Amino acid sequence: MLVVLAVLCVLAVLFSLGVGRFFIPPDTVFGIIIGQWFPVEQTWDALAQNVVLNTRMPRVLGALLVGAALSLSGATYQGIFKNPLVSPDLLGVSSGACVGASLAIMAHTGALGIQVAAFSCGIVAVLLSVAISKLFRQDSALALVLSGIVVGGLFSAVLSLCQYVANVYEELAQIVFWTMGSVKFVDAVDLWTLLPVIVVFGGILIALRWRVNLLSLGESEASTLGVNVKLLRGLTIVCSTALTACAVSITGSIGWIGLIIPHVGRLVVGSDNNFLLPASALLGGLFLVVVDTLARNLSSSEIPLSIITGILGAALFVAIIARRRMQL
Repeated sequence: MLVVLAVLCVLAVLFSLGVGRFFIPPDTVFGIIIGQWFPVEQTWDALAQNVVLNTRMPRVLGALLVGAALSLSGATYQGIFKNPLVSPDLLGVSSGACVGASLAIMAHTGALGIQVAAFSCGIVAVLLSVAISKLFRQDSALALVLSGIVVGGLFSAVLSLCQYVANVYEELAQIVFWTMGSVKFVDAVDLWTLLPVIVVFGGILIALRWRVNLLSLGESEASTLGVNVKLLRGLTIVCSTALTACAVSITGSIGWIGLIIPHVGRLVVGSDNNFLLPASALLGGLFLVVVDTLARNLSSSEIPLSIITGILGAALFVAIIARRRMQL
């Protein structure tokens, strides 16, 4: 099934690279890509090659990587907190990133400044959640979840304040569009920034996926089996936070992916995290590539990703609940 999902991701990327206002057949897209490494007869013009490689390739690969990062983080959070309703922004990383991006937009720092500020504030939000959780007498997952709710609410209020004081004609529209999420402005530099984070931190989570199974049993049971619960939970949170913060800093806040896609993964491969984590990554990348293709083709103006993910996510969530109710 993992092989099937990987093949579907490749097919979705090839299809998305060809679909748009300037349609390019799939065989031509494949030839353009293969032609970068192997000598093939060129049957396409320079315009088609430029559209595939320079215009569509960065955003499609960006959608693939961001979807994989958010879904993998969501599946990990749901495993370590034993709660199928948590998402990657549980500890306030998305709210913090939105605040950082809003401040950078108001300061007119440019695209790089927005990304750095979003990433930094996302990390600060998580660190603040961890610090607040230390005030509780018990070092438990529940204390961390409650701290994340508090910090998320705090940064959401700060975001509203930023929107209130922002310039209505320039800054406010940019802030609102950024918080809705888009891969429209992803370029090759963003891909090279995101790829090492995905490989390193995503690889660590995949390598630790069998230990996430132990955390899913509960803290006392995992400790009985010889697991250092505090260290393992901290390591997985650091990796998941880095993935989420890097993804959000590049594309803005995109909802529902980290919450819904792991549930779809459970329907496909079951609840065993040995298979669920890689399946969630593949499904998340596939889902966001499809969503981005719809976002730039459904209307004359591009639709923000969170609008489509919200509609599709809600529909998938209702379908999953209905399916499980029928099985009872």
